[in-house]
Amino acid sequence: MSAKRKAFLTGGNRGIGAAIHRELTRRGFEVWAPGRAELDLADPASIERFTKSHAADVDALVNNAGINILKPIPDIDAATWKQMQQVNLAAPLALMQWAVPFMRQRRWGRIVNISSIFSLVTRENRAPYSMTKAALNALTRNAAIEFGPDGVLVNALCPGYVETEMTTKNNPPAEIERIKSTIPLERMARPEEMAQIAGFLCSEENNYITGQAVIADGGFTLK
Repeated sequence: MSAKRKAFLTGGNRGIGAAIHRELTRRGFEVWAPGRAELDLADPASIERFTKSHAADVDALVNNAGINILKPIPDIDAATWKQMQQVNLAAPLALMQWAVPFMRQRRWGRIVNISSIFSLVTRENRAPYSMTKAALNALTRNAAIEFGPDGVLVNALCPGYVETEMTTKNNPPAEIERIKSTIPLERMARPEEMAQIAGFLCSEENNYITGQAVIADGGFTLK
């Protein structure tokens, strides 16, 4: 890397986010990963305050933070739907709007939206999650078209099952073992494996991949 670039990362304190933080640092990025006290993605007012009070001098943006509230379709209430849309979709959009003008000015930028295989396939009780992640993929594609002429590459990373706190929270041990048996590689991914892909997409090594939903699922969606 010719000069030290800056990366902005949400949800960088655990799981895939923490692994991405380490990977970007290893690649020479100066990583800016604010905590919830500084930037609450569930609160539009917090995002507005943050973006108005901080200069968007970042070269790479990784929208990693997300939530998954499990509910069957008849039980999806307005509050749950609003929260899922806000954190998984509205917040990434707002941060892209904040960061892209700076990237365009420099004529170089990388945006990685952490999506999910459940934007492409789904399971019971995951309608809000699947809908918001599918919309994030659509935003990614559109942004790639709009920002490409200015040297800004935008991609989504769609992890499969990863060994994270969210996975163990939403799946009991017996279900985790069953899931592993459905994956051709017969295991879940490690957070570091997802981070390596995100790190590449953010880097100067990636100069032609844009607008893609990169699936990293050990072959799960092939069955």
